[in-house]
Amino acid sequence: MASFSVVSNVSATNAQANLSTTNIGLQKALERLSSGYRINKSGDDAAGLVVANAYRSKQAVLNQGIRNAGDGLSTLQIQDGALNNISTLLDRLSTLAAQSASSSSNVDRGVLDAEFQDVLAEIDREANVAGLTQDQGFSVYVSNDGANGVVGGTIGAADTASLSIDGLSVADPTDAADAVDAIASAVSALGDAQATVGTLENRLQFAISLAQSQIVNTKAAESRIRDANIAEESANLTRYSVLTQSGLAALAQANSQSSAVLSLLR
Repeated sequence: MASFSVVSNVSATNAQANLSTTNIGLQKALERLSSGYRINKSGDDAAGLVVANAYRSKQAVLNQGIRNAGDGLSTLQIQDGALNNISTLLDRLSTLAAQSASSSSNVDRGVLDAEFQDVLAEIDREANVAGLTQDQGFSVYVSNDGANGVVGGTIGAADTASLSIDGLSVADPTDAADAVDAIASAVSALGDAQATVGTLENRLQFAISLAQSQIVNTKAAESRIRDANIAEESANLTRYSVLTQSGLAALAQANSQSSAVLSLLR
């Protein structure tokens, strides 16, 4: 037998509960559509948020690693340019020494030696400017792997003392002949420094390429967890909007049923 009451309107209470649930879903759909994120607070997906934050942290490290590598490349390019200049200066020293070493040559060895000393001074000047006066360690952190994230090596010095050509002279043929041999050894030593710089430049370029690839893939992994599916949330918005309207209509109908009971008292 049906029961009618004006004290407890169960139908209205049930409609309000459903309407409240629908409103929560509607607000969540609006929040995700407006922010673009599926996870806007920890309660949305606590476990997923932990993983997404870990991916975002890796991206921050990799982005800084690329900047580090770019700075390192700039330093290496400065030193590479200086080494190329020094190599050219060594060629000039060889030319002067070979010219002076010919005892039958009617040259002014005083003039040759004056230029020779000037070139030696220029080598020292350029080595100082480029920071190549002593063997130096080179280290750049370019990865999110703490154990294998460093690209490094030792770049040899390129001043006259390190190349063992300081104090040379071409003022007489014998000294000039000795200078030819010493400069040949210096060219070899300089080549080792240039090879190290070139290797480091190549390694940094490969490291940058790898880091960029890791950033793309890590960002994609984070996006799959954190970002909202706009198509899905648009459908949810439509669904909850319709349910809200129908819920309001149902609540109005439930309230009108209670009012109808009063007609029995007339």
